[in-house]
Amino acid sequence: MSSELKIVNGRVYDPKNNIDGKVQDVYVRDGKIVESVSSSATKIDAHGMVVMPGAVDIHCHIAGPKVNLARKLQPEDHRLDVHPKTAVTRSGTGGVVPSTFATGYRYATMGYTTAMEAAVPPITARHVLEELDDTPVIDKGFYVLLGNNAFLYKLLKEGRKKEFQEAVAWWIDSVHGYALKLVNPGSDELWKGRKNANITDVNEKIDHYDITPMHVIESFIEAADELGLPHPPHIHCNNLGHSGNISTTLDTMKAAEGRRVHMAHIQFHSFGGEINKNAVSGVKPIIDFINANENITTDVGQVMFGKATAMTADAPLAWMLRNVKFNKWVNADTECESGCGIIPFSYQESVYTHALQWAMGLELFLMSKDPWRVLLSTDHPNGGSFMSYPKLIKLLMDSAYRKEAIEHVNQKAINKTVLRELTREYTLSEIAIITRAGPARALGLENKGHLGRGADADITIYTEEEDKEQMFNAPRYVIKDGVLVIKDHEFATDHKGKILHCKPGYNADIADEIEPFFEDYYSVKFSNYAVSEDYLHHHEVIPTHPKDS
Repeated sequence: MSSELKIVNGRVYDPKNNIDGKVQDVYVRDGKIVESVSSSATKIDAHGMVVMPGAVDIHCHIAGPKVNLARKLQPEDHRLDVHPKTAVTRSGTGGVVPSTFATGYRYATMGYTTAMEAAVPPITARHVLEELDDTPVIDKGFYVLLGNNAFLYKLLKEGRKKEFQEAVAWWIDSVHGYALKLVNPGSDELWKGRKNANITDVNEKIDHYDITPMHVIESFIEAADELGLPHPPHIHCNNLGHSGNISTTLDTMKAAEGRRVHMAHIQFHSFGGEINKNAVSGVKPIIDFINANENITTDVGQVMFGKATAMTADAPLAWMLRNVKFNKWVNADTECESGCGIIPFSYQESVYTHALQWAMGLELFLMSKDPWRVLLSTDHPNGGSFMSYPKLIKLLMDSAYRKEAIEHVNQKAINKTVLRELTREYTLSEIAIITRAGPARALGLENKGHLGRGADADITIYTEEEDKEQMFNAPRYVIKDGVLVIKDHEFATDHKGKILHCKPGYNADIADEIEPFFEDYYSVKFSNYAVSEDYLHHHEVIPTHPKDS
């Protein structure tokens, strides 16, 4: 196949470059977008079609020990859902938590070309890197769980801010991670010592450390800023899923004090009402604060009705959920670094809380004033499968369809929201922002999410249809790194995406501080902990921009 490609006559949506449905040509050479190609370039006539950059999932759970536990926990979910082997692709199992092969192929069949695994304890990074390498087509990276790291807490307790920042950089570099992830700071650490020790006030002291979750949050935000990481701290707030948790969420956002921060799956953190009573929507103060503060980005974590899997590093939350709906479940501790909870789950239209969450997610989207900062996700598989993204897009673009859907869910829950009053319909350009340009910008991926010169040639071409779910569920063509992966809705070839990671600079002497802690408390020797570059295979280093450079 020629390394040159030209796409002609398509309606192009490229928000970063202010192209809103203009009919124009797109040129590709050697995996990049270029200004022109030779007359011998392979041609795709995209007349009657919509051309967008490849989509970017900023928050999902697709690799690692927790994902494999979730797969093992529900074999019944895989038996009748198999991605078949073809002449160019490998077989895999599906369900809410698909296998590596099925994950990559199914993202590609919706036009996604990049996905970021959102929660990895660093001690498990070897496994994650191998599994991501096994995931075809898409580029991918992972966020490193450090918000309950015992050694880092020790440095904060001792007031050693500089060493804390050096250690943070060492951890990201040593495991080839992409960004910092905080999950329920302080509570997982307490969980190891006493049952369901969930911190509901971010100014409450964390046992044994004489620091608060607020201090932890502020310290990580400052560290990411100083190190110049491409993506700010990705924060799963304290008190997830509890009525009245909007106060915790607002306190966490205020902690940034104008510095960049990303609020993960914000729907789960937007509950109003009184603690231990039925929740109501608390979306308005949350979205008002986000609208007013340009330093904040968020993904929604939309709940979609049907099968899901609660999969979280928030161990106290998992313990609580097993009481709400008894089912098979797993709860585990990950040495000195994190916890883990997994519960198969199903969201139902008739259940008050489920309907409320569904409505709250849509409120967040529809009340957002800046689609560049309120991004599409279902926190796959926590709020639902990534395969439900096309249905979610239809809910956002088609107010009549949304109005009909509202009438089929728990009306008591709907009455605790303002969803009925919201008539906004997203445009194709706005969909391109929340699924492509916005996530790429928030991640600091300068070569993704757009079709400007020098961008990665990750391109999706959809047949334009009135039914937007059908349209976004089956792109006509998908091009990854200039390679035509899907042609006329069928896989034309296989492709191996890249691992994306960053390498923040740090003083190598910090290793001398970390090693004794490992030898005292870890089951893994310090010399065996850092991940060799042999595990990276095909990869790309995304540059950092430290303040002192």
